[in-house]
Amino acid sequence: MDDDVIIERDGREEDGASEEDIEATEARADTKVSKVKKDLDTCKKEKQEYLDGWQRAKADYVNALKRFEEEKKGAMDRGSLKAASAFLPAIDSLERAEGAGGVPEGFQGIAKQLHEAVTSLGLVRFGQSGEPFDPMHHEALGQDETPDLTLDDTVSAVLEQGWKLHDTIVRPAKVRVAQFAA
Repeated sequence: MDDDVIIERDGREEDGASEEDIEATEARADTKVSKVKKDLDTCKKEKQEYLDGWQRAKADYVNALKRFEEEKKGAMDRGSLKAASAFLPAIDSLERAEGAGGVPEGFQGIAKQLHEAVTSLGLVRFGQSGEPFDPMHHEALGQDETPDLTLDDTVSAVLEQGWKLHDTIVRPAKVRVAQFAA
């Protein structure tokens, strides 16, 4: 008898609940359950929207970091390229002086520093006699006739060395090109 519900009405006790009371209680419970389900669905939708937004924001952040890193590298490369371009006339003069009989003893230290600066910037010299002519790397300033067919379209003389910084041509090599003459 512990499981029985006792309801008091009009001063008298009733054993159990009436059918109407049970139906009303069930209706209220059903209403509450449907409201909780609706609230749960709303929460799930909001959670997914927040998660999607967070994932988009994270992807945007990662992409921005990559873009900033690329821009930083590009700016450093442009700065090195500009410094190298301004620096090349001094290197050319130094090389002409070294080729004409050497650099005076007092300037040996300066020459060494300039050569070290070229290396530290990452500048690489190119352009050799005998290599195939490449218009992407060489600027042809003239032609020389050659009786040897194997030397056709090769560099016959280097008038000014070319320089590159990594994969970027800072200055093409100024050359003369051999042309086969039958």
